[in-house]
Amino acid sequence: MTAGETVRGLVELTRPVNVIAASVLTFIGAFVAGGDLAQFDVVAAVAATGLAVGAGNAINDYFDREIDRINQPDRAIPRGAVSPRTALVFSVFLFGMAVALALMLPWQALAIAAINLVALVAYTEFFKGLPGVGNALVAYLVGSTFLFGAAAVERIEPSVVLFVLAAIATLTREIVKDVEDVEGDREEGLNTLPIAIGERRALQVAAALLVVGVLASPVPYVLGYFGIAYLVLVVPADAIMVYAAYESFDDPTAGQSKLKYGMFLAALAFVVGRAVLAFGVT
Repeated sequence: MTAGETVRGLVELTRPVNVIAASVLTFIGAFVAGGDLAQFDVVAAVAATGLAVGAGNAINDYFDREIDRINQPDRAIPRGAVSPRTALVFSVFLFGMAVALALMLPWQALAIAAINLVALVAYTEFFKGLPGVGNALVAYLVGSTFLFGAAAVERIEPSVVLFVLAAIATLTREIVKDVEDVEGDREEGLNTLPIAIGERRALQVAAALLVVGVLASPVPYVLGYFGIAYLVLVVPADAIMVYAAYESFDDPTAGQSKLKYGMFLAALAFVVGRAVLAFGVT
């Protein structure tokens, strides 16, 4: 492999789209909390999130390298663009940079970063194949990006509800994704929730969780964190996600894809709702 192919492989290990998405959620957490978005702590928190997510994805590929040789042979390690040792060193380097930035943040943000670091490293090796546990851990990690951004500006309270809503939506999608992947997971010996309790029952659990999230979605408006524009956007986001959960019973692939779109629209609702309120419109 050439140096260029190795660099490309290292970038692939980080999952750039996931890195950007997680960084944006941290930024939204700081924005919703009403922090000064130009301050160093916000910039450091956003960068630390991106580095940690990239490191977590790289270490995930390191641990999954044997499985990926069968199921994902085009990934960087199986195709030989990056050696397992290089992937491990790269992951440790990214984690080190993330920790260095986190150490400069307020103690609440540092505590969240420490918990998330342990969770990221432990996910693939210990929790990924446990029924529901791996799903819940991923849901926590996604939701905690809001907490982390808010903690960076030392106003964590407004982001708690967003954390819960994002975690519920993510947990729903993770369960549906496991239903989509049930055949491959069974062959790999994983004991995911659909394998443990059945596909239909797992989808029922996912749908019930989503209903709880939808019913709770007006809470940020009621508490005064967002303006009316939040409701204008979150209602169609809720509708998309409810339909996606229903569709998942017939087509999990299409359902989890629509859930992602609904989650993006909900994140936009957070931003617009806060922005409108900041300009004095309620």
